[in-house]
Amino acid sequence: MTAVREMVDPVPGAAAPHLPAQPDLVQLLTPEGERVEHPEYSLDVTDEELRSLYRDLALVRRWDVEATALQRQGELGIWASLQGQEAAQIGAGRALGEADMAFPTYREHGVAWTRGVDPLDVISLFRGNDLGGWDPVATRFNLYTVVIGAQCLHATGYAMGIQRDTADAAAIAFLGDGATSQGEVNEAFIWAATFDAPVVFFCQNNQYAISVPIERQSKVPLFQRAAGFGFPGVRVDGNDVLAVLAVTRAALARAREGSGPTFIEAFTYRMGAHTTSDDPTRYRLADELEEWKLRDPIARLKAHLSRSGKADAEFFAGVDAEGDELAARIRKGTLEMPDPAGTEMFDHVYAEQTEEIAAQRAAFLAYQEGFEK
Repeated sequence: MTAVREMVDPVPGAAAPHLPAQPDLVQLLTPEGERVEHPEYSLDVTDEELRSLYRDLALVRRWDVEATALQRQGELGIWASLQGQEAAQIGAGRALGEADMAFPTYREHGVAWTRGVDPLDVISLFRGNDLGGWDPVATRFNLYTVVIGAQCLHATGYAMGIQRDTADAAAIAFLGDGATSQGEVNEAFIWAATFDAPVVFFCQNNQYAISVPIERQSKVPLFQRAAGFGFPGVRVDGNDVLAVLAVTRAALARAREGSGPTFIEAFTYRMGAHTTSDDPTRYRLADELEEWKLRDPIARLKAHLSRSGKADAEFFAGVDAEGDELAARIRKGTLEMPDPAGTEMFDHVYAEQTEEIAAQRAAFLAYQEGFEK
């Protein structure tokens, strides 16, 4: 019987033939689960904090798997999976302070989790029941933004407001690698740099802008673009929750102290489809996916916890059971979710009702009454 040796590249993507060389990557936890040090970024975490991070990662993935299944069964209109990007989102989300404000795209379910957003309030958006069921002020987590890159301008404007209020807070904008080609994103960089706005631009480079690979999007690593705008950029192993936590904490602290914006490139991989309407087998090879599975963010933290004796089988079984309970609650809540009244589309267009919207609402009601018997 031939022995099989599992080879894991210590720097994600460094030896991948479809990717350029990947320099300057911050890593604190190798794919094998070994803790390493970095000269610029250190992180002191307790055993309990490590177990809590693992719980976050595992439960968010369980939510994601259940939501994907619900969409495949016709219960959701669409779903944008975060599988593979859990460490990037949980690490960044747990780095946020209570007063900090997050501006997501449409995939930041992990960040939503860290801000206390109920998964069903996200599910209702993808089911078409509302435009987002959570309170952005209470959660400090803005509503999802589908217009690519627009949230970077929102975050920059919010950060400039923080400056004028002299508040001890920062804003963070989440974006993907494809969004860096958008005009709104580059405009946000210019404004943020010019005004030293307390904002962090957190880019999850998951290697594809839908179907366009990163090497066709940029001739240089994305984090190096920040220098052209006049603020620092850093690349972090996006599958290492500890490194992401350390780097994001440092960038947010820098923003709060008045030193301006930072661009973080979380080098990660989208394990699933862009959305449930996408077929990734048409533009990437199965070998590539298998290569990245060896760098799975949950598996590496589990390996560290197990080998270091910081978590046992009972702990992992408990998390799995909690995940099953969460999935059951999500499924039950989704299937029992009431359809919204048609008039709700008129209720929150403006802070106060206008005559024009009121007239449209009345016309809609009159039209609907024509079908009633």
